[in-house]
Order: sequence, then structure tokens, then C-alpha cells
Amino acid sequence: MEQNLLNLNNKIYSNNNDILAEIVDSLQQIINSSTDNLIIKKLGDIIIKMNFIINENKKNFELIRNDISSLYIKLGDKLDKKFDQLIINNTNINNQELIFPEGKYIGQSINGIAEGKGIFYFNNGDKYEGEYRSGKRDGKGIYYHKNGERYEGYFKMGKKEGKGNYFYNNGGRYEGDWKNDKKEGRGICYYNNGDRYEGDIINGNSDGKGIYYYKNGNRYEGDYKNGFPEGKGIYYFISGDRYEGSVRMGKSDGKGIYYYRNGNRYEGDWINGLKEGKGIAYFNNGDRRMGNYSNDKPIGKHVRLTKDGEVKTENF
Repeated sequence: MEQNLLNLNNKIYSNNNDILAEIVDSLQQIINSSTDNLIIKKLGDIIIKMNFIINENKKNFELIRNDISSLYIKLGDKLDKKFDQLIINNTNINNQELIFPEGKYIGQSINGIAEGKGIFYFNNGDKYEGEYRSGKRDGKGIYYHKNGERYEGYFKMGKKEGKGNYFYNNGGRYEGDWKNDKKEGRGICYYNNGDRYEGDIINGNSDGKGIYYYKNGNRYEGDYKNGFPEGKGIYYFISGDRYEGSVRMGKSDGKGIYYYRNGNRYEGDWINGLKEGKGIAYFNNGDRRMGNYSNDKPIGKHVRLTKDGEVKTENF
């Protein structure tokens, strides 16, 4: 914040503009103020004054606007995200209609640039209602897609960024973090079939650590990659069984242990969700059997060791 003020100060004094210097002083007073209502009123006055100065100083239009926008964003954080009240009710900016190649904007503006709250009607049938800063969607808003889907949440420089909810036209929805117009961070995906995912999101896909809740009561907890369970994880089944081990493309694959509700368990190799390779079956009576498996079933010769130390051979 202090560096932004210093940068703006340098530009002001290099142009020998006393009025802009006064604005910087006022901004500093606002930052130090302890009353929200006073902050809102003062900042509204400064916006109007800033508009006048920009008109008189065309050469530095973008430099000044960018610095002031940066200060506003910082102020918004300092005021616990109450920035949405600053422009709307405390300036003399009137609603205007602005025409662009991609559609029409109706709302608050400064010098033909959307600033404050407004509605943008896109030529393709989409619509946005919410906040603008420096001509871009920035702050809280709702974006309505022509196909019936919509996004409700935060924007930054025209893109979805921060917390937001996306509602799909099939009944599903996403609630969580966004970055650079994509789901990114932590989130919850509600699917129209009743399933639910909670966990890490990267580039729009479940990626990292997460939990998937199936409508039938089963669930998976563990690693995800590119939208699929992959890595190490645990499947909990409503039957009381569970699988712990390696997972690939959503199925047990590699080394893993399957625990049966009756106390039996299998430890060994898996491929594509089935027992495949070498494995050991542990029985609830204390016996264990070692051998090969294929297509989820024991094959060939197996050696069975009883709890009493007896060795038996079993053929499958």
C-alpha cells in the first residue's frame, strides 16, 4: 500500500499537480480512518475529483487510473470486503448505456468506461450483472449463460477468481475456489446423480487429495490425478468391506489389501480392479493361502498354511 502511494506521489509531483497531491493525502487519511461510513463518503468524493483530474490530464489517464484501482482493491481487503458499497451509493455517477462490438452495457461508468455496478447484455444471449472496475468485471457478480448455466461469485480483471458457485443446467453444481477463469484450489462438486466430490482442484479437475461420496453410500478417500482417483487411496463400501492400496483411473491397480466384513482379507497384486498376479488370502480362522490370481480368482497350485502349522496344497 505504501509503495503504491509512493509511486503515485512521484507521478503527481513530476507533473506539478497540487490537486492530485491532495488526493493522495486524502487516500492516506481514508486508509487510517476507523469509521466505515466515513471511509465510504470520502472515497466517493475522491472518485468524483479523480474523474475531473483525469479529464484535465489525458496524458496520464491510464497510469493514474491503474494506481488508483490498485489502491481501491487494497482498501477493499482492509475493509473486510465491503468495497461493493463504495461506488454505488456515494458518487454522482449516473447510469449510462455503452455500446460495444460484443454487446451492450447499462450501468455506472466514468468517461465511457464501466465503473461500479452494471449489466452487460452479450450479443450471444449471455448476461452479466455485477461490479466493474476499469471497464472489466471485477468484484462480485453473476454471469448468466444462454444455455441456462450461471456463475455466482467473484471476478478479477474480467475472469472468475476467488470464491464462486457454478450451476450447471443438468442440476449439478460446483462450490469453491477459482483462478484465472478455472476451478482451482479447494472445492465441492455436486453431481446430478447424487454423488459428491470434496477436495483439491487443479485446472478444473479433481487433482490432489479428495473424498468422493457415492449416492449408494460407498466412498473413496485418497489421491486424485486429472479428474480420477489415482495414487494411494481407500475405498469404503457400504457392505462393510474396504480396499486400501494403489489406485489407477479409479480402480484398484498395483499393490493393495482388500478387507472383507467377515474378517478375511487379501493382500497382493491388482490390475484394473481385479486380483491379478501373486497374492495371499488370510482367513478369519487363522489360515492363510498363497498363490496366483487371474480375473479376480485363484488359479493353479496354492499353498495353504493352517493356524496349527499344517501345510496343504490346493489346486484351482
